[in-house]
Amino acid sequence: MSPSPTESHLSHSTSAIDAERWPVRVWPGLIILVAIAGLMVVPGLLLPLTMVHFISLFAAPILGALVAVMWWTFGARVRGRERWLFPVLLLVPAVILAVTLFRSTPMAIPVYALPMVTAVWVVAFALTPTVPRGIRRTVAAGAMIAAWILVGMTRFDGTTGDLVPVLAWRWQPTSEQRFEAESASRPKATPVVTGAVAVGPGDWPGFRGPARDGRLSGVRIDTNWAAHPPVLVWKYRVGPGWGSFAVVGDRLFTQEQRGDEEAVVCYAADTFAGVWDYRHPARFQEAMAGPGPRATPTIHDGKVYAQGATGKLVCLDATTGKLQWVADVTAEAQGVLPMWGYSASPLVIDGVVVVYAGGLDGKGTAAYHADTGKLAWVGGQAKHSYSSAHPASLDGVSQVLTVSDYGLEAFRPTDGKLLWEYVQLEKGLQRSTQPMVIGDKDVLFGTGVGNAQGLRRLKVTRSGEVWKAELGWTSKALKPYFNDGVVVKTHLYGFDDARFCCIDLATGKEAWKEGRYGHGQVLALVDQGVLVVQAEDGRVVLVEANPADHNELAAFPALTTKTWNHPVIAHGRLYVRNDQEAACYRLKME
Repeated sequence: MSPSPTESHLSHSTSAIDAERWPVRVWPGLIILVAIAGLMVVPGLLLPLTMVHFISLFAAPILGALVAVMWWTFGARVRGRERWLFPVLLLVPAVILAVTLFRSTPMAIPVYALPMVTAVWVVAFALTPTVPRGIRRTVAAGAMIAAWILVGMTRFDGTTGDLVPVLAWRWQPTSEQRFEAESASRPKATPVVTGAVAVGPGDWPGFRGPARDGRLSGVRIDTNWAAHPPVLVWKYRVGPGWGSFAVVGDRLFTQEQRGDEEAVVCYAADTFAGVWDYRHPARFQEAMAGPGPRATPTIHDGKVYAQGATGKLVCLDATTGKLQWVADVTAEAQGVLPMWGYSASPLVIDGVVVVYAGGLDGKGTAAYHADTGKLAWVGGQAKHSYSSAHPASLDGVSQVLTVSDYGLEAFRPTDGKLLWEYVQLEKGLQRSTQPMVIGDKDVLFGTGVGNAQGLRRLKVTRSGEVWKAELGWTSKALKPYFNDGVVVKTHLYGFDDARFCCIDLATGKEAWKEGRYGHGQVLALVDQGVLVVQAEDGRVVLVEANPADHNELAAFPALTTKTWNHPVIAHGRLYVRNDQEAACYRLKME
């Protein structure tokens, strides 16, 4: 029996609708998304901030996007122009944005934007299985275009220490632009400062204090901040920079980025009014931390010694800022610019200025004559480091310790002779923290965050002119990244990745691991047994230096944005800064 006209019409209409439907094989795309997410997240949980983590974070979204293109082109049952439309919508905008709006931070596109747009593409098809072909195509393409527009409207302002992106709208001024605008209207009056700049009692003449160990003696503060909170003296925007402050008398020294110039700046400690600044053409910028110098100036014998992120080492008159000499470490010591810039703060010792160089063929460390800037010596096998040269006196002998991918090396300051070394190669893993000297024979040094070896204690001995460094213990309880620890009596307090912890110096065993301060820094008031912790989120927290328990005494929001810089206490004041702002607080002293 023949179908009725009505039945025939309905059958034809149903067939037409079915023909419009787009039977895309979506499930492989969903598997690809799960694989991308897993490769980006799981290594960070199991092996945080190791080379495995970094490689997976960068490689997973790129490879995932390419696999997604292969799936769509050859395995999604797609024909016609749509076969090429969506790969083009994924890859072409990524390249355009990377070389235009994101040219200063191009890796933000593959690491953060590409996986997002890939997910939008796949999910758009997964959620519309019964939608007619034309509408489905329009919805998916429109969603991808909208996602790329959103990316283009967003500015990438670096990451936290855990590699979480810090984002802002593109039309919002950057902190650097706000600093430039406010600097133009800031009062120009220069304070009157008389006499030479000479380091005296209570000063903080460079990176991590007088002994470069983050320890302060002879100072006790009132820890009852509920009753006597820190009093704000001043707070201002500063140019980008990740170094700290040096404080000598009534002067404050730091380094900043000023447009296309690096600047060494002297401020009045009481008011933050500018005394002088010295600038030279240089700008270093990378995706994680952004622009700016990474080191802290060193004040010695009336001079300021400072190294910029591109390797330029300058000596300035501390009173006037007048240039005394300049040295180019990359040229003179054949140094190689590190991925995150030169970060070493100069060490002045026995008439020379010692810095990390990273040169090949035994030119890992360089020393310059402090008075003339002439190259004094080069030595060592360091090829990758963000640690600063560290002073030590072991068995009564003055020496310079350097930590790098090669291990730990000790040099005689006067001529660079290698006294001893402890080789512990860590290719590809950055070492950023300072060694810690325990007594006159022992040294602690970190082997890189995420490394299974963690922290090592060495015993250094000598017989005549022969030195020997032997392993005492290895501890996995504290694996420092770029966050230095401090020693108080019989224990070490520091950061195991992003968790604050305490370990026993005698055994390396964990006493506690409780604090959640992100990737911060710490200063120890050793006589009082108090730790001043600069948290990554800007808070300053007082923690009792007590191996029995983690006990927070007080806290307050000193700064409001990501802070990796070391705190400073000098002359009854707390000085803090990050890449956007600086502040001074008066503390009640005991």
